Amino acid sequence: MAIWVFSSEVEGAPSPTSLELLTKARSLDTDVAAVYLGTSIEEAATVLGAHGAATVYHLSPAGALPAAGAAGALAELASAESPRAILFGMGPDDRDVAGRFSARTGTAVVANAIDIRLDGDTLIASNEILGGTVRVDTEVADRPGIVIARPKAFTAEPGDGAAATVTPVAMEDGRGTVLESHVEQSEGPDLTKADVVVSGGRGLGGADKFELIDKVAGLLGGAVGATRAVVDSGWVPYSHQIGQTGKTVKPSVYIAAGISGAMQHVVGMKDSGTIIAINKDPEAPIFGIADLGIVGDVNTVLPKLIEALEAR
Repeated sequence: MAIWVFSSEVEGAPSPTSLELLTKARSLDTDVAAVYLGTSIEEAATVLGAHGAATVYHLSPAGALPAAGAAGALAELASAESPRAILFGMGPDDRDVAGRFSARTGTAVVANAIDIRLDGDTLIASNEILGGTVRVDTEVADRPGIVIARPKAFTAEPGDGAAATVTPVAMEDGRGTVLESHVEQSEGPDLTKADVVVSGGRGLGGADKFELIDKVAGLLGGAVGATRAVVDSGWVPYSHQIGQTGKTVKPSVYIAAGISGAMQHVVGMKDSGTIIAINKDPEAPIFGIADLGIVGDVNTVLPKLIEALEAR
């Protein structure tokens, strides 16, 4: 009943979500393998092995758009090896390959999972619907079961595993070819990795007030986040969005400034260690999940916070 984890290469290394999924997979089964789509295989095999993969099936793209070729190779490999499940993250390559694999094999996809478990031989995936207000458990009858999991649903923890054994897998090149790629430039800590995140909402009142968020984040060594309403209004780039259609974060400290607490935002940050909410509405939903709530105008509270931080 092997469990496989798909891992795409991100900045020369296995994707962070794949390491989270490998950690989860090894808690379910002793037979765990990774399917790695990338070029830096020697370093990847060491990292993937440490997180639980005994074998790494290596798909090596050669400049072409890889999803079609990867899905075809994965379908043939799965037919020969019969894994119980293949777990994917929510990266663009993961979702592209998962969808194409599903179409080729006629197997269903359970997306947006926040938990995965085995009940005997039955694979069960849990996800949240209706803006995170209802949790649903789905029995995945297909073999292999295809599950796409949310980032930060599990914690990546390396074990005592040695470097994985690498098995090359041939794949056809796709018809499209990558000519060049562009990485969005950003300042400050990575939002998905930061230990402190300071997020602003519409309660700030305008784009010019968002500099307060930048200032607090800078003083705390944290990253800047935002709600979808702020992003849609053009106050900050989309890369700052946290929530159901944005990034999922899990920092030690999350400061929500001028954020009402709509469920679409909450699902992207509710698992943070300590949540501090600042809102002038004492009935704002955000206070329902906050560890510390400050009822007050964010444009009055934040300058006082900045003043206190600068005095330390």
